[in-house]
Amino acid sequence: METIPVGLVGVTGYTGMELARILAVHPILRLTRATSRAEAGKPLRSLYPFLQGFRAGDVGITEPDAADLAASCKLVFLAVPHGAAMDYAAELLTAGLSVVDLSADFRLADADVYASWYGLAHRHPDLLPDAVYGLPELYAPRIKKAKLVANPGCYPTSVILGLAPALSAGLIETDGIVADSKSGASGAGRKAAVGTLFCEVHDSFRAYNLGKHRHTPEIEQELGKLAGADITVSFNPHLLPIDRGILSTIYTRLVTPATLEEIHARYDNFYADKPWVRVLPLGKLPETRYVRGTMFCDIGLVLDPRTNRLIVVSAIDNLCRGASGQAVACANLMSGLPSDAGLHFAPMMP
Repeated sequence: METIPVGLVGVTGYTGMELARILAVHPILRLTRATSRAEAGKPLRSLYPFLQGFRAGDVGITEPDAADLAASCKLVFLAVPHGAAMDYAAELLTAGLSVVDLSADFRLADADVYASWYGLAHRHPDLLPDAVYGLPELYAPRIKKAKLVANPGCYPTSVILGLAPALSAGLIETDGIVADSKSGASGAGRKAAVGTLFCEVHDSFRAYNLGKHRHTPEIEQELGKLAGADITVSFNPHLLPIDRGILSTIYTRLVTPATLEEIHARYDNFYADKPWVRVLPLGKLPETRYVRGTMFCDIGLVLDPRTNRLIVVSAIDNLCRGASGQAVACANLMSGLPSDAGLHFAPMMP
């Protein structure tokens, strides 16, 4: 099959790095442009020596230019901070390109909600109705037809996939949901900051941004669609002393009594044709090491009859499933490819 040229705006962060890793071995999507103002003029292998010997390593880093991208690519990944991505997306869409945005600029359907959580007025609200939320398990048919896909956040991916079967079936109450999530340090990005220095993270564990994390409205928006009602979630993120991975423990209350076997069967049925979500056998719980570097989301279920709680535990890799791998899955669908093209990764062990 003929290859499809793609571009990557913002190659120097962890999501850009992960995209370069994935695209280096993709059978159809070929990285032809990688942009960075700070690193322009260098071959990609000089920035990422692990690409030595791969065709992607020979790609020259250029400054971002919509005309150049339009002339050389059919689809572009935006791996730039929120606020910057919206302008790039508008320019690239006008140039006729398809766009997968890894920032938060198009995840929220309401421009006012975006402004209140991100402290920034949305400069292209007219594009929001056209943006498709890029969670393949829920929106694959729409992603296939989209020109602009808003790649989900890493925390929301773990929480939404963990709760989708229960909420869509009306098994759990829509109020009182608590999502207790922990992420590896790469989730904070590659920019140097005291809080993510090795000595600050290693041999410690801490909560942060309780009650005000910017992924909260994204989680509530998507869970509300599944439940058919407005939902308020208590989302509580924590920083783990590991490089990559997210583990979310989600506490819910059952609407009516049900056995764990019945609930497990519902989850199995919901994800029966969605191979990236692995509903673990009863009695087993997820671990971040078993999904490292992959597209898998592992889900474990616990029923606590004493408190009438269904506890859902989900694990993903924040950089692959929670960002760049999911972006490639969306690009596959937008390009008429199987969603799993180039994404058959076994977990990196040990």
